[in-house]
Amino acid sequence: MATGEKDGCLDTEAGKQLLEYARAVVAAVVTDGSPPPAPDLPVLSEKRGTFVTLKSDGELRGCIGRPRPDQPLEATLNAAATEAATADPRFPPVSPDELETITVSVSVLTPPEALPDIDPADIVVGRDGLIIATGRQRGLLLPQVAADRDWSAEKFLQETARKAGLSPDGWQRENTTVKRFSAQVFAEESPHGSLRVQDYTQAAVDGQPTD
Repeated sequence: MATGEKDGCLDTEAGKQLLEYARAVVAAVVTDGSPPPAPDLPVLSEKRGTFVTLKSDGELRGCIGRPRPDQPLEATLNAAATEAATADPRFPPVSPDELETITVSVSVLTPPEALPDIDPADIVVGRDGLIIATGRQRGLLLPQVAADRDWSAEKFLQETARKAGLSPDGWQRENTTVKRFSAQVFAEESPHGSLRVQDYTQAAVDGQPTD
């Protein structure tokens, strides 16, 4: 399979290489090793937002991202992988002993799109991620969060508002902004295991992720 993009979407081989790079970055920062070379992928020079998620026995172990497409993907992916392993305030840093027990996933995001007139009917669970912000308060939930929990669009808005430190109806408040985005997710099924691809982009059929 060719390595690259079609209509802005990454192919499986490109996603696999991004995932391997993210794991190598995690291993390097955890063991104070040498930074890994980035793969030769055109997408790494594009300005893309991304998240890196680490799990241990299926439970969240770290998740940090850079949703704004204001830097090349190589920089945002490196930073997200580094901080997911060492700087998620909810967890202690990943130890070298954990490297063989954690799974890694990489979410490559589309640019956030502002919704000036906020209506749950405009949110498609299984396609959209959400960002809700007011002042300095900000909450973000990835598309897979709502899809995995089978939330309604309104529930998704409520939970993203909670993530921002607002009340569940905070998304309806004046001076609150809501943005949506989509993502392709490349994840390990098990530590160093086979690749699972979930496509939450606009191209997903009927708004449902494709595996």
